[in-house]
Amino acid sequence: MRPTYTPEAEAYREKVQAFLAEKLPSNWHGMGRLEGQALTDFVTEWRRTLFESGYLAPGWPVEYGGAGLSPLEQVIVAEEFARAGVPTGGPNDVFGIQMLGNTLLQWGSPEQKQRYLPRILSGEDVWCQGYSEPNAGSDLANLGLKAQLDGDQWVLNGQKIWTSAGHLADHIFTLARTDPDAPRHKGISFLLVDMRQPGIEVRPIKMISGESEFNEVFYTDATTPKDEVVGGVNNGWAVAMTLLGYERGEAAATLPIRFQAEVDRLLLLAKERGRADDPIIRQRLADCYGKVQIMRWSGMRVLTKFVAGHHPGPDAAISKLYWSEYHKVVTELAVDLLGPDAMIPSGRRPSSSFQTDDEGAPNSSWSWVGTFLNARAGTIYAGSSQVQRNIIGEMVLGLPKEPVAK
Repeated sequence: MRPTYTPEAEAYREKVQAFLAEKLPSNWHGMGRLEGQALTDFVTEWRRTLFESGYLAPGWPVEYGGAGLSPLEQVIVAEEFARAGVPTGGPNDVFGIQMLGNTLLQWGSPEQKQRYLPRILSGEDVWCQGYSEPNAGSDLANLGLKAQLDGDQWVLNGQKIWTSAGHLADHIFTLARTDPDAPRHKGISFLLVDMRQPGIEVRPIKMISGESEFNEVFYTDATTPKDEVVGGVNNGWAVAMTLLGYERGEAAATLPIRFQAEVDRLLLLAKERGRADDPIIRQRLADCYGKVQIMRWSGMRVLTKFVAGHHPGPDAAISKLYWSEYHKVVTELAVDLLGPDAMIPSGRRPSSSFQTDDEGAPNSSWSWVGTFLNARAGTIYAGSSQVQRNIIGEMVLGLPKEPVAK
């Protein structure tokens, strides 16, 4: 199954293909063929190429460095980039562009947009997310990090946890309690904080995969200027939900493209392992293939809403729940195909802890096992599957809230 495109859309596809043909080496076979420093160097240089060519934030207005592309044109870019085996951005752009940048476009003041959006695209500012706390994970409204106004600056004290790539960032968008006497959802503000100050300490956390992409962040009399509030003081919950909508739902129409590439590699793995004719394996492969097609068409449904001017909202939880639960299933099948080799993985590791491996990557056991281990996290970060089900039930379907235990 494949969505149909208008002649105008196909003409734009040819433009994207010409761009890739011009910018990539003639012997290019996908980023999955690179490792180590060669991979790092390519991603860095490729991001610079995208920035200079207007492809880094293709949906942003031209005045802020984007290309002003329609949602369908953005899907075409994602399709062609996936086919060529190149990323649509750098490792931090999920936080800087997809999450914060899009949120600033909706909620930011003119001054904040003029200051931060160009710096996000240029890479001058590297952002991470300050949401979860030890006592405020799934129950985000229970956050306790305090921000008190002292003259012309906010003073922050408290802790954040599970801060992805916090050890690599120099800025953090932070949810803080600015009115301790207000109801839980009402006394929160969304603050932009520079991490390059003595009051910020970052401690990496070792993950099951062996990586340390998560961190603890401690605020001890850390400060940020008074006007670094996005969306107004004590209105941070609304801003935070907008950002979560972009985190969970903005890639609904493009993420399935990567999952399709992963299924293709899984089919190849089944053949390589001599299991492609096993009826149970074939049934599981067909199930994964079917789920990706459902995901793709669901993403196109979301795309039609974007065309109509719809911003991500509670319904983004549908996409997030579906793909994260699916990714556990498909990577479990891969591990079953690997058999004992999965217990002593070897070969190329996946380059990202949060998405499928790169196009062109070999079917090494580490490639699949690393993706398998990190797929567990997909049902927890950006809101656990239980939280997503509650959002869908209460805010999308209008079902009554679960009774509170007394």
